[in-house]
Amino acid sequence: MSKLYIRSKPLTCPRLLTPGSLSSALVLASSMAFAQEPAALKDKKLDAVKVQDTAAEPSYKADKVSSPKFTQPLIDTPQTIVVVKKELFEQQAATTLSETLRNTPGITMLMGENGNTATGDSIFMRGFDTQGSIFVDGIRDLGSITRDVFNTEQVEIAKGPAGVDNGRGAASGYVNLSSKRANLEDAKNGNITLGTASYKRGTIDINQSFGKDSAGRVNLVKQDSGIDERDEVEYNLQGVATSVGFGLSGKTRTFINLFALQQSGIPDGGVTTLGLDGYYNAIFDARPSGGTAATPTAPAVPPAPGVLAGTRPQAVDSSNFYGSRSDKNDVNANMLTVIIEHDLDEHTTLRNSSRYGRTEQDQVLTGVNALTFPTATVTNPDTWTVARSRQGKDQVNEILTNQTNLKTAFDTWGLGHELATGIEFVYESQDSWTLGTPWPSATATARVAQVNANVYNPSQADEFQPVVRDGTKIYGQTTTQAFYGLDTLTLNPQWELSAGLRLEHFNTTTDRVIRQSTAISTTSTPPQLIPPGTMLGQTAEASDDLVSWKLGAVFKPVEIASVYLSYATSQLPPGSTNFQLITDPTAAINANSPNIDPQKGTNLELGTKWNLLDEKLSLSAAVFKSTNENEIATQPDGTSQAVGEREVNGVEFGLNGIITQGWQINVGLALMDPEITRGNRASTGTAQTDGGSIQWSPEKTFTLWTSYAFDFGLTLAGGVRYVDSMLSSSLTNAEAQSHRSMLEIPDYTIFDAAASYKLTPNLSLQLNLLNITDEDYIATVNNAGSRYYPGAPQSAKLGLNFTY
Repeated sequence: MSKLYIRSKPLTCPRLLTPGSLSSALVLASSMAFAQEPAALKDKKLDAVKVQDTAAEPSYKADKVSSPKFTQPLIDTPQTIVVVKKELFEQQAATTLSETLRNTPGITMLMGENGNTATGDSIFMRGFDTQGSIFVDGIRDLGSITRDVFNTEQVEIAKGPAGVDNGRGAASGYVNLSSKRANLEDAKNGNITLGTASYKRGTIDINQSFGKDSAGRVNLVKQDSGIDERDEVEYNLQGVATSVGFGLSGKTRTFINLFALQQSGIPDGGVTTLGLDGYYNAIFDARPSGGTAATPTAPAVPPAPGVLAGTRPQAVDSSNFYGSRSDKNDVNANMLTVIIEHDLDEHTTLRNSSRYGRTEQDQVLTGVNALTFPTATVTNPDTWTVARSRQGKDQVNEILTNQTNLKTAFDTWGLGHELATGIEFVYESQDSWTLGTPWPSATATARVAQVNANVYNPSQADEFQPVVRDGTKIYGQTTTQAFYGLDTLTLNPQWELSAGLRLEHFNTTTDRVIRQSTAISTTSTPPQLIPPGTMLGQTAEASDDLVSWKLGAVFKPVEIASVYLSYATSQLPPGSTNFQLITDPTAAINANSPNIDPQKGTNLELGTKWNLLDEKLSLSAAVFKSTNENEIATQPDGTSQAVGEREVNGVEFGLNGIITQGWQINVGLALMDPEITRGNRASTGTAQTDGGSIQWSPEKTFTLWTSYAFDFGLTLAGGVRYVDSMLSSSLTNAEAQSHRSMLEIPDYTIFDAAASYKLTPNLSLQLNLLNITDEDYIATVNNAGSRYYPGAPQSAKLGLNFTY
């Protein structure tokens, strides 16, 4: 087996990390802690605990995030961070990460490229793909799966580049799920919920203390359900999460957490966009001057563009299923986490976290593609068909990591410091097998007639080519060693300065097994002929030293408020999100080319935060400018270079907490101006993006949820979500746009409501009504606009909650 080696160019930045230097840095930081109380903490303590009346309504408002890297409460943190607590998303009957993220503006979901349908939590935030920046308890969570929140205490959304916090990542920020863990408060909670589309779900959360220092916690979930108004689609899961804690009231605390989740069901390949508002096809309207008709699926002969001009095709039934009952999506996610915390003194805590995680996904999905209009019967809609493709994903992701964090407070020369330093060692890998028909396939054309489906009346009885491993695969891995430090300097009661620095070395390798499609001659002497079908191996490697940093200044005009200015950076090296570097030296340059510089994200933000109404209500506002550089852009000479740039200017508002006794609210508004400031500048006739708007990025998004709890046990709640229209493409030239089926996704407004009533002190009944006006809307489309996911229709859930 021959191999091709590609190595990134030499870098001038030296390797910055060694185990010895990292350990010395931690010891040095620890020795700086003084015995007396630091000035920075005279009026506050690290990780202070608020005691509240247990009979009071749990608040939507959070005062801090779970990460030990943050030294300050949210009000004094110079960054937009939205925290969605379980009290809020449980009231909404939200069970997945995607549903929970509806409580913050500026986030949309992706559907995938033309030939593939995205799976799981495909998040697009503040103009950038954020799917690779999802974390659980501060550790990257790999795999394109749908994450359930049954074991989640709160979801933390940090907006803007955060290279100091987590290393390589998107310019948009990251999402962190903070897990439930054992504590000394005995409690038993759970629910049983039934809903439309055969929805059935049950959860149990039991926490039990053992003596004065130890406790155990068990969370269970089981769900079997269809999807409202989506024929055949199923989503089922079962999971368990356990946490055992030792020494919880002492100086040394140990947590052992185990998580296991299984998902199964029939995935959704989407619905054709034919006939929707904004739909375009050349057969109904002539293309702009210079355009050419797209080649339809063989063996049909393309009718002339405009042959049905003036005809408005009927939209298909949004419940149509174009897949196969043999489609599947089987997921196994497992992780073991061990956390050890030790208080060196009153103001200094050392924390070590270790995790091994493994996620397996085996999926076969039938995607919806181009439409076919038979020439002989083009005027008869009953003969129109849609092409379907069998897509497969057979993937295993693994992560092994050890993180050490030291959090301390001390004085130097009369100035207070609150410092968090740490070292991280991470190993991540992905095995991805290519799925397709066996090669060579004796039945390659045996079922072609059954690949296309009738547009308006698709059959689920069609047979498809089997989807199996074809022998080719990609194995990628990334190793990371990093050191970080974050310090908040208290100058006086009104002014705080903060600075963070992260030094990181990464190494990514990709090993690819390919099948040669044509005969090639080697350069050996004498030359040897490699016949088609021969398996070949290719290898590529990228290595770099990354430096990320952030600065912030906080002014406190009064104790309950802050005004801040911050600047932060992040870097995203090639192949670091999908482990798939380019291994073919003849391939065109793209974001996975091993020899290009990392993408660089920056964020400049000016904001203010206020704790109002006896610190029960949080008000925030921020204006920001986020930029991502070194993206791939095509130049006028046709070459691709890492010179592209995207920029998002915007403002975001938030209101969260208790207004009066019993009345709570969560509001978010984001106004964005997303633009590709330097994109493709190629000649006429190609896909130009320079000056275009960033796809999947609505200019306005708004979310509101409010509830009122009456004294006699009734709670009424409701909310509204608005998402402005958005583009599925950043193309700027009319000819390229005209090749797209759905260029713009219309805006939509969704109203939800909920009511709960306490039957007894321990039992309550909860009713959730979703999309109560039954708004028809497009949740998302694929890049070409040929297929879409219908938005969730009017539906209902009725649950029985218990707590002891």
